[in-house]
Amino acid sequence: MNPRLVILDVVARPLYVVVLLASLVVLLRGHNEPGGGFIAGLVAVTASVLWALAHGPAAAEARLPFRSPLILSAVGVALGVVSGLPALLFGDAFLTHLWGAIPLGFTELKVSTVLVFDVGVYLCVWGALAGYALSLLEADLTPADDERPEPRR
Repeated sequence: MNPRLVILDVVARPLYVVVLLASLVVLLRGHNEPGGGFIAGLVAVTASVLWALAHGPAAAEARLPFRSPLILSAVGVALGVVSGLPALLFGDAFLTHLWGAIPLGFTELKVSTVLVFDVGVYLCVWGALAGYALSLLEADLTPADDERPEPRR
């Protein structure tokens, strides 16, 4: 049984939120600057690992979108595929990305299929690597057969 670290328990909640917000900043910044879905997904994995260290792998998995690393990764792959389909409607090659802007009166919102692709990569990386890390942590917390106490008779 691992000892409970009170300081980690106290800082995990606000730090989890800050790290996930930072991952979203990296995700959205990646369209005009270096960054994007992959590195943002890695940052999100650190939030999940932090939560797992403070509250256990099962609690961290329950905080994932869709509550399953496998489903999270599958949704990410599906978004990546969907991002390439609009180009086919315009007669371009699959994954030829399209850009546009939505006027909002005082400004405009730039949109593109690249954003959908990056969100897919973000979710896929977060799901796959968080699932892997949480599985490793779970295995680390499970005592080996030779470490289990002998049953009382």
